[in-house]
Formats: sequence, structure tokens, C-alpha cells
Amino acid sequence: MDTRGHREFLSEDGLVLAVTGRPGPSPLRFETAEGGRRLLRQGERPLALGRLDGEGCCHDLALHRFNGYRSPLPPLRAARLRSDVNWVHQYARWLEDAPDGPLHDGRWSLKERAGFAPGIWTTDFVQDWPNGTLELHCGGGWHGILPLRRLSPPDAPRVKAYRKHARDGTLAPVLLWWVTFLDGWLILDGHDRAVAALAEGAPPVCVELSRVPDDEDWRRTAEDLTEAHAHHTRHLADRPTHQLATLEGGFGDALASLPYDPAPTLTWPVPGGAPTWDDLAARAVFECPRD
Repeated sequence: MDTRGHREFLSEDGLVLAVTGRPGPSPLRFETAEGGRRLLRQGERPLALGRLDGEGCCHDLALHRFNGYRSPLPPLRAARLRSDVNWVHQYARWLEDAPDGPLHDGRWSLKERAGFAPGIWTTDFVQDWPNGTLELHCGGGWHGILPLRRLSPPDAPRVKAYRKHARDGTLAPVLLWWVTFLDGWLILDGHDRAVAALAEGAPPVCVELSRVPDDEDWRRTAEDLTEAHAHHTRHLADRPTHQLATLEGGFGDALASLPYDPAPTLTWPVPGGAPTWDDLAARAVFECPRD
């Protein structure tokens, strides 16, 4: 079965993959059970357990991560780092071929991202292992970055090699996965490259993977938005021309962004429900009694 996605080329730094033939659940996926239980799994291997604690829209997500994460990208060789490669398109091809990545049916955006709000790669970069706590607030969200393996020290041999690439401007981007219910990113590939860039004094350039709405979803939203806009403007016909032009411009921008706005990250039920999750949690405590 052909599972290569149809491409929509947004720009030199971005594209959208329309993936078919992968109905899900994806190999790398989030699962949920009652009581705020969360599980990140790759194949049959658990990678992270989490449980929401809190009231209203303010929650803490206590996490325990396991060893064993496998990147969906192949190892990067020095010669490739120095080559003139379009990393967005290269990562898209590798993700399509990966047997243990997050892709499932739907539309996926990949785009280069170089700028982040202050604190994303410092206070909101989870550097403790294996445990951590994410503060998920509905007003501002968490908006941090979660590694899926233990971070190497800045003086580790592999990191030191990447630090030279960072200084030379040949460091490949870190691959991040935007997860909507976390309001934050997972590092899918490039843990050592992230450490290297930060050790050299700057946040890493990244490629961001996120779900975007399926065609019928965003078209339905566009129809609703158009109807609401028409209803609104009927009552504003006597407004000054420049105000109407501003209104029309905003409406046009909103319509243009709809196909590429982030869509909710899908989850699947934990097989076996809460008892399965509780069994994994008990074993995590047993394996790390000091945590």
C-alpha cells in the first residue's frame, strides 16, 4: 500500500503532507484512560506516563519517562550536515518511511522555526530525568519542550562535535512535534543537537511537525466564518471606507490561515484502560524507588 503523502508546498521553509493509508493508531502515539491518565507509546513500548492533577483549567501533569525511545530519523553523518540539503523536505521523506513515527491519516505541517518566546529553551525546557511536572494552565498553557531521552552533558563527545557545527552554521535542525493538549513540543530527533546549540549560546533552529485540519474540516469552518462575516458587514455598510477595508483584510487573512492552523493532536484509548496504566505506573515506581 502506498502511504506517501501528497505534498502542498507552502514555501521554501514549509510544506503540508496529506497522509493516507495509515488509519491509526500511529506507531508513536498518545493514549488516554479515565482519571486524567496519559501514556505515550512507541509500538508496544511505553515511553512516558502522565497523570493530570488539579481543578478547573489549571492542571499539573506529573510525568515519568522510560528509556528506549527510538528516533524516526536515521543518524546524521557529518558529510550530510555540510551538504546543501532542504531539511524540511528531507525530514518529511524520512518521516514517511519511518516505521515508528507519529504520522497517521490526515494533513501534517512541517516548517522551519527559528524563533521562540523567552523561556521556552530555558525555564520551560525539561532537563530533569526521568521525572518532571508540566504546569498546564488554560490561560497561558505550558508552552515548553519535553525531551524523550536523557540529555547528554555539554562536554559529551557527540555534543562537542555538534557544537563545532553550531559555530560553523551547519547544524541540522531539531525535529519538534507540537502536541496541542500539552501546549508544548516533544523532541523527536536532535536531543544532542539541541544541547550543542544551547551550549553555544543560542536556541536551536528547529523543524516543527504539527497536525493541521483535514480539507472538509477547514472548509466547513470557512463556510461558517464567511456566513458570520456577511452577517456582520451587513450592519456596517455606513462605516468609513478604511474601516471596511481593514475588516475585509482581516477576514481574508483568517480564511487564508484556516488550512494551516494547528489541529488537535489525536489520542487513542489505553488498551486495558486504567488498570493497564496503573500497572505500568507501579512498575515505574519500583524501578525508580528514589523518584
